[in-house]
Amino acid sequence: MKILFCGDVVGRSGREAVLDNLPRLRDELAPDFILVNGENAAHGFGITDKICEQMFEAGVDVITGGNHIWDKADIIPYMEREPRLMRPVNYPPGTPGRGVGEFTATGGRKVKVINVMTRLFMELTDDPFTALDAALPPGPPKGNGFDAVIVDVHGEATSEKMALGHVADGRASLVIGTHTHVPTGDAHILAKGTAYQTDLGMCGDYDSVIGMKKEGSINRFLRKFPADRLAPADGEGTLCAAFVETDDKSGLATRISPIRLGGKLQERMPE
Repeated sequence: MKILFCGDVVGRSGREAVLDNLPRLRDELAPDFILVNGENAAHGFGITDKICEQMFEAGVDVITGGNHIWDKADIIPYMEREPRLMRPVNYPPGTPGRGVGEFTATGGRKVKVINVMTRLFMELTDDPFTALDAALPPGPPKGNGFDAVIVDVHGEATSEKMALGHVADGRASLVIGTHTHVPTGDAHILAKGTAYQTDLGMCGDYDSVIGMKKEGSINRFLRKFPADRLAPADGEGTLCAAFVETDDKSGLATRISPIRLGGKLQERMPE
């Protein structure tokens, strides 16, 4: 099975990077299942139903979230009726939306997606380790009714993300980190067969401060008092993603390849 996961979409530049490059990626890589982290897609903060529909129409199967998923409050009714838009599973009971979903990929294959958020340097949530352990199958995906199990770990601390990756090793096809908007160089397959990368990076303009216009971000550090609301940078965006292939017998990973297309970063495609 082939999986494509695109990093945090930041504003218009990020949306365009995804929508403009998906046709090429679908043609060259033929992914069976496509995911995007979309919590910053609407002007850098939150997401709207219109943006979700654009992504789904372009071929995205699931949109994951994180700490900004609620920034556009009118997304809540849409999230309640649309299981393909997810939020972290470790929010308290009664929180709108879903953190775990089961979906059908190309060829009728069954995919489980888990969205979890860390706690170090983040808002306080329920324990991500307990939540992830409960949501994962007890063993390899294929032996537990799934062709693939995919985990988005949304968080700041690399150590916490790595620890969660090892919790999922052998039980998930892929554990991908999001949130920091900077792609890490540690894409590899863990000891028990789970593909892992600490952070995908963002889909957005890298001539920025993590996707936001430089001047406003710098002023916040220099002056140490509230300034104008941050606005997303609007130059050419880079698409950052990971392409993963799995073994049909186990559902575990055989390959993970980072992708970077367009914008400021050096281009990279799977060989």
